[in-house]
Amino acid sequence: MANDFWLGARLVLRRSRLPLIRNTPQGLGQDEQGFFLIRAGHQVSLYALFLLNLSVFLTMKKIILASTSIYRKEQLKRLNLNFEAMSPNVDEEPLKQKGLDHVQLSRELSLRKAQSISEKNNDAIVIGGDQVASFNNLVLSKPKTKENAFKQLTSLAGNEHQLITSLAIMCNGQVYIHTCIAKMKMRQLTDEQIKGYIDVDEPLQCCGSYRIEAVGISLFEKIECEDYTSIIGIPLMWTAITLSKLGIPVP
Repeated sequence: MANDFWLGARLVLRRSRLPLIRNTPQGLGQDEQGFFLIRAGHQVSLYALFLLNLSVFLTMKKIILASTSIYRKEQLKRLNLNFEAMSPNVDEEPLKQKGLDHVQLSRELSLRKAQSISEKNNDAIVIGGDQVASFNNLVLSKPKTKENAFKQLTSLAGNEHQLITSLAIMCNGQVYIHTCIAKMKMRQLTDEQIKGYIDVDEPLQCCGSYRIEAVGISLFEKIECEDYTSIIGIPLMWTAITLSKLGIPVP
C-alpha cells in the first residue's frame, strides 16, 4: 500500500514540475501510509492520498447486480464491492418452453437478465445470473406449494441431479459468460424427513425444493463442483477474476 500511495501521490503533484522528495518520518514503517511529500520546502500532507482516492472513486465504474435475491447480494458482498441491486425485467417462461438444452437455457437467461439492466445503464458493469436444476431431462421449477416441493424431493431422494449456474457480466458492450455445473447426489430420505425439512426451510421459491445455504445441505450425500459458491447463485472465483480484468480491485 505504501508504494501504491507514493506512486499515486507523485502523479497528483507531477504537474508542479518542482523537485519532489520522499521522506519517511521517524517511527513509521515502510508498510504504513505515513509518507510525507516535500515540495519547494513545504510539507504536503496525506491530502495527496485523498486526491488520489477521490480520482479513483470518480472514475471507477458502477457495478449493478441484476437480481434482488438476498442470497446473491450477500455473496457479492464477500468480494468487498460497492454495488447496486436491480430487478431484471425478463419473462423466463417463453424461453423455457423452447426446449433448449439446459446449459444453453441457463446461459441465455443470465445474459438476458444482464442485458435488461445494461440497456439503461450503458456505463455500468452489470452482473446477471441464472440457475437451472436439471433431473432426468426435466427442468425443476420453483415448487411454490408444499405439495409440489414434496413431489420434487421425493423424486430427487437417492438420486443425482445437476444444478447449472450461469453468470453473465456486461461492460462497454463486451459480454463475459461462465457456467458451473454441480453434480448433486441427494441421500435417501423418508417421507417424514422430507415433510419435516419442508416445514423447517420452506423452500417454496427454490428450484429443486431445497435451500443449500440453509438446512438443505443436510439432504445431500455428495456434491461435486469446481466452485462451491456457484451452488448458491454466483461463482465467486470466476467473478473476482473477471472483475479484476475489468479494472475493479478485488480484493
